[in-house]
Amino acid sequence: MRSNEIKEGFARAPHRSLLRATGVKDEDFAKPFIGVANSFIEIIPGHFFLNKVAEVIKEEIRANGCVPFEFNTIGVDDGIAMGHDGMLYSLPSREIIANSIETVMNAHKLDAMIAIPNCDKIVPGMIMGALRVDVPTVFVSGGPMAAGHMEDGTPIDLATVFEGVGEYEAGNITEDTLTEMECNACPSGGSCSGMFTANSMNTLMEAMGIALPGNGTILALTPERTELYKKAARRICEIAKADAVEREKFRMRNILNENAVRNAFAVDMAMGGSSNTVLHMLAIAREADVNFNLKDINAISKRVSHIAKISPSLTTVHMEDINTAGGVNAVMHEMMKRGNDILADNLSISGETLYEKVKDAKILNTDIIHTIDNPYSEVGGLAILYGNLAEQGAVIKTAGITGDRVFTGTAICFDSQDEAIEGILAGKVKAGNVVVIRYEGPRGGPGMQEMLSPTSLIMGMGLGDKVALITDGRFSGATRGASIGHVSPEAAEGGLIGLLVDGDEIHIDVDQYILQANLSDEEITKRRADFTPLVKPLKSKWLRQYRALVTNASAGAVLEAE
Repeated sequence: MRSNEIKEGFARAPHRSLLRATGVKDEDFAKPFIGVANSFIEIIPGHFFLNKVAEVIKEEIRANGCVPFEFNTIGVDDGIAMGHDGMLYSLPSREIIANSIETVMNAHKLDAMIAIPNCDKIVPGMIMGALRVDVPTVFVSGGPMAAGHMEDGTPIDLATVFEGVGEYEAGNITEDTLTEMECNACPSGGSCSGMFTANSMNTLMEAMGIALPGNGTILALTPERTELYKKAARRICEIAKADAVEREKFRMRNILNENAVRNAFAVDMAMGGSSNTVLHMLAIAREADVNFNLKDINAISKRVSHIAKISPSLTTVHMEDINTAGGVNAVMHEMMKRGNDILADNLSISGETLYEKVKDAKILNTDIIHTIDNPYSEVGGLAILYGNLAEQGAVIKTAGITGDRVFTGTAICFDSQDEAIEGILAGKVKAGNVVVIRYEGPRGGPGMQEMLSPTSLIMGMGLGDKVALITDGRFSGATRGASIGHVSPEAAEGGLIGLLVDGDEIHIDVDQYILQANLSDEEITKRRADFTPLVKPLKSKWLRQYRALVTNASAGAVLEAE
């Protein structure tokens, strides 16, 4: 066992002495040591109950002949951090989480790990850290929250409230209605109930084979979820107690390989996941040393039908509905009817291959999960656009488009999200505009703020199908509309998005994968000669370090020191 390095032999007497102080007994030293990586934090709805989840998991680990050691990571709630400078810390938190997993697991030579994430950057951060550690790891998330409901029974969620702010500002709803939304949208603990970033990533972990079936869809705070926690704890103990050959087979990098990455992107397309999944899966692929880049995504999208539409793309459907309709396994089983190579067979942490895992799955409600004969779209729910405005790519959640898929409009430019919000509220954005929000990329922000506030205002004010928005920042999974993010190169590194001026004509064609400024090469050269990127002043030492090391979105916004 890896943990023998800290507990075996006379030279490790001091180490054992310290371990005994934590409650380790004589009989425990021969057992596998399991890291329980928790993300309990009281300010995040998907995480405030995870301390109790860890107790269930640790009890099950002990009952199955292993020794658990719980430790915590940090977490940022994107919804609470939204719309102010707190969002600058959201994406950088992913790197802190990955580093903390690597630090604790490798410093203490633990044999295996069970990871308990749930929301936003915490899921990919834990996955990235687990790939560095490369021991057998089972992921089991806290689970999604139930959808909220208005008094008339209409299903609502957090996106409803964000858009409600725009509706109230436009005079379309009363303050009482907005308050009703606020009080009912998030009725319980769990990751927000739509196919936002958290639930997208929790779903993709099933596709990658690093979590057990139901991880993305079984509701939080239910007996069914508790049983999933116990099942995950039993499984990590089975692996940790197995012989060396079996343990080697289930190392993290042997499960999360190139097939797993491609399967995750395929399921993402079928279910219309958050555009943030592109950013995170690119970072995960780099940690796994998988040869995958942004250009590969459109090739996958062309071959995958979009068969499950979930809020915010379809506001009446939430994760609980996907669960009762058959779950992610039913989606994957249906996907494979389009071709045997749509998903690659691959070993899962459960011990089954993907094909074995989904062979008996069935769609239980074809109004919720469509068949491939009746898809929402013949192509996937995400697309990568290219052109002079995005030489290295930009991302759009096609599943969330509310207007035309071809749009030509005139630019109205803002050098920050705050400027954009102020301009939208002041009525500066008109039908036919392309809203440009720049200097919000990984380096320019820094930290690549999410743009749910401006996109929700646009939707709430009735402009969702009349304008488009492009940014070198990113979007919440709750964003919908013709919203294009991750524009690379970003403005801070000299990208063309930084050279645009009000009135420039911008052309978008989603089906042809085009994002183009209708400017001549001569005009671009002239503007570039006089261009110096804006550098925002920063007080934070951490954010200055992050800005110096971060790559742009096309590379997953990872940190590179060399």
